[in-house]
Amino acid sequence: MKSFVAPMSLVSLALSAVGNAAIIPSNDIARRSTEICEQYGTVSTDKFTLFNNLWNQDKDTNAKQCTTLDWSNGNALAWHTSYSWAGNYPNEVKSYANAGLKFTPQILSTVKSLKSSWTWSYSNTNIVADVAYDLFLSSTPTGSEEYEIMVWLAALGGAGPISSTGKTIATVTLNGVEWDLWVGPNGQMTVYSFVAKSTVTEFGGDLLYFFDYLVKNHGLPNNKYLKTVQAGTEPFTGTSELTVYNYWVELL
Repeated sequence: MKSFVAPMSLVSLALSAVGNAAIIPSNDIARRSTEICEQYGTVSTDKFTLFNNLWNQDKDTNAKQCTTLDWSNGNALAWHTSYSWAGNYPNEVKSYANAGLKFTPQILSTVKSLKSSWTWSYSNTNIVADVAYDLFLSSTPTGSEEYEIMVWLAALGGAGPISSTGKTIATVTLNGVEWDLWVGPNGQMTVYSFVAKSTVTEFGGDLLYFFDYLVKNHGLPNNKYLKTVQAGTEPFTGTSELTVYNYWVELL
């Protein structure tokens, strides 16, 4: 999840991807309104775990961040995350508030689809942050992560992904959106980051397409286990609130 700040201009246009967005449910919503402010606080639903996840809090011990589950209906959920991170260590991600899918790790080649829909907004974009999916592969269901695939719907305030060269390795259109592809190391992992050229506040598509592209074009092994599927935001600095109006993902 570590990233660095690159000289990338803030893009304010919203680009909607192809695919059917999930309809916000009405009658069967369980309204939780559960707030978590602890560093590693969580809230669990039938299908997801919502993480506050201030994993790099020691870089700004006076920071504040809280994540609130607004509603969940089993298949989808909505939440918001409010935070204030000072300018300490401005090139480092401080947290990753996210919704993680509950599932049994599955070999990538056996995955039939990984469809998702995500609608969100930021109250203030005068920040440095990304909004991204984060997915991990490993050789065994419980082994260490070897590959990290990130899908950045937004790179705000010059936020940039991990890169070993500081240059993109490809530009590709997937799910109706144009992405720049970056690659670099994060510890023992190889990290591939698809960064949308324009901010996508309403995404609908199949995340499996990103894996398929990497397998066919960049040698990603498809015999690894998909073990983590998350969606959230990584702030570097600033004060703002991310609101997720509706999010769902389905692994088949």
